[in-house]
Amino acid sequence: QVQLVESGGGLVQAGGSLRLSCAASGRTFSRDIMGWFRQAPGKEREFVATINWSGDTTYYAEFVKGRFTISRDNAKNAVYLQMNSLKPEDTAVYYCNTKPPIARYWGQGTQVTVSS
Repeated sequence: QVQLVESGGGLVQAGGSLRLSCAASGRTFSRDIMGWFRQAPGKEREFVATINWSGDTTYYAEFVKGRFTISRDNAKNAVYLQMNSLKPEDTAVYYCNTKPPIARYWGQGTQVTVSS
């Protein structure tokens, strides 16, 4: 069974940092483009960042550019999201998935709450 399990979320003050992790199991994702997505209360899920299979090409949504960094470790079948200078509007549940996302791979996500 393929699973993507996100972790590392929490409550942080504005300006703070968090590092999210996504652990994949069930198959290797080392050749997949991977992405992070988020869903805020009352809003649709949106794209945050993506990384190619080798890790040398990344792309970010405009609202996180310069603050978030996506990375991956193919040996660990894992993807990460370093989030700095967090803002209250970054509050959301964060998910990882392939890019484009595969519906059956959505996990529970990890909650990030940024207080002002």
